[in-house]
Amino acid sequence: MVTEKVMHFEGKNKDLGMLQQQIAQQLQADGYKVQSANAPLGLVVQAQKAGILRDIITADRAFTILIAGDPNNFTVHIGIGKWIQNIAVAAAEAILLTWLFLAVDVPEMLWTVHVEGEIGKKITQIVG
Repeated sequence: MVTEKVMHFEGKNKDLGMLQQQIAQQLQADGYKVQSANAPLGLVVQAQKAGILRDIITADRAFTILIAGDPNNFTVHIGIGKWIQNIAVAAAEAILLTWLFLAVDVPEMLWTVHVEGEIGKKITQIVG
């Protein structure tokens, strides 16, 4: 199973670079390890929650957030994928084009859907 949450915003006149920074800051405040990059397809934020069990079982999984569009008409995609070491140096375009989303089992899927919902709510609050 693979999940992706897509949110569309119109008429918000939001600086997308600032939105990327605000999302990254919020995730860091929530205890996530975060990295960001700009890519031809949009702005990317990756977030990974640390923990002993998570480090053993799913060390390479992370939430990938893609912000694409313009200040008055943009889309935010949230999905689970591979943690890419040093995303700013990696070929972000290739990462986004291949959508490295991973299949997950049912318990992890439920956790993923819950966390995607929470991240989605926070992004909606940040956008205003």
